[in-house]
Amino acid sequence: MREKERRLEGRDLLLVGFTLFSMFFGAGNLIFPPNIAAQAGTQTWPAMLGLALSAVGLPVLGVVAVARSGGLDALGSRVHPAFARVFTIVAYLAIGPCLAIPRTATTSFEMAVPPFVGADAPIGVYQLVYSLVFFAAALFIALRPEKLTDRLGKILCPILVALIVVTFVGCLVNPLEGYGPATGDYATHAVVKGFIEGYQTMDTIAALAFGIVIAVNIRARGVEEEGAVVQGTVRAGVVAGGMLLAVYCMLAHIGALSGGALPNPADGAEALTNVVGLLFGTVGSVLLAGIFLIACFNVCVGLISSCGEYFHSICPRLSYRGWAVLFALVSMAISNAGLTQILEVSAPVLSAIYPVAIVLIALSFFQRWLEGRRWVYPAAVLCTGVFSVLFALKGLKVPLDFLDALPLADVGLGWVLPAGVGVVLGLLLSDRKR
Repeated sequence: MREKERRLEGRDLLLVGFTLFSMFFGAGNLIFPPNIAAQAGTQTWPAMLGLALSAVGLPVLGVVAVARSGGLDALGSRVHPAFARVFTIVAYLAIGPCLAIPRTATTSFEMAVPPFVGADAPIGVYQLVYSLVFFAAALFIALRPEKLTDRLGKILCPILVALIVVTFVGCLVNPLEGYGPATGDYATHAVVKGFIEGYQTMDTIAALAFGIVIAVNIRARGVEEEGAVVQGTVRAGVVAGGMLLAVYCMLAHIGALSGGALPNPADGAEALTNVVGLLFGTVGSVLLAGIFLIACFNVCVGLISSCGEYFHSICPRLSYRGWAVLFALVSMAISNAGLTQILEVSAPVLSAIYPVAIVLIALSFFQRWLEGRRWVYPAAVLCTGVFSVLFALKGLKVPLDFLDALPLADVGLGWVLPAGVGVVLGLLLSDRKR
């Protein structure tokens, strides 16, 4: 077979899949599954079904949608070229320097430093020094994006998975007191609640952005024909999705046991800390610090690379390296604001843009039937976007009580009906103008 017809297969496919998993699996992926399970208790697995749909299924579909469409810009252009540019920039900034990249440093710091220093330690100074070292190391790796498969896929990903498996096996050997009772919305709407919480991993947005770096790594392995690159990206997405699902299930079991033994943890990090402390004592803190550090570092590298590649493509006056350095510096500054502040900002932003991303991905799989119906994408995205922004504002205590009348609004899916109305409206407009 000639070189230009080479396909991504075997060991190369696994390595690229591991790389994509490493880029996905970071702070939110570690925090939210155990946190959900600690609250869901006996309803853990229905809640995990919801999480799997939004934090595994949608990201995999996102990778497929972008690969088949020829990039996020091309997918967004089905709405309008201006929308494509604005939405793509917002998505990259959200998963990049404004939210996700700073969160990788902040979360890993809270797990890797405070547990090992005294209560009177100057945490602010430690955090500044940690962020300097963390981002300097991540930037060093990110400056060679074509090497991510060798550095993340071959080395750091296997170490990360091994550490999580060790923790999971410890829970199998010593199941503590079992799962606790379901609390809050998990007692009545476990699947939907898990689905909404999956937004916080940011992986559906990240999936729309990671394709550019994954394509670079696939080409670096000798796959050059465009169709083969697209096929390789899709297959790598499936591998990464399978790994995410397996690891989420392990983390959910750990979190459910933690919630049963020590109920009402403040967050997923505390749930994990509680259970590894019970199982492994002081060694558990070291184990958990290693898991968080490697996971967050991997994602930080992947996000700096993806954002650098994209912004260099739209503004080539600044080199890829220049963009990477800029994003590392901005992210380092924001990371010192603290995890709580970052999460307070991220929740409403994600509530606003996630439904739009979901609708774009869903429509892309019906493109064969939507050819020539040019108003479907604009109408669906406009209706979805307007209502998702309104619901995000309501979440910030803006008095918009009329939104409660929409179906599914009580479970956080009030945008679904407007999205459906937008699709129908787009079909009617398209047929009328033919």
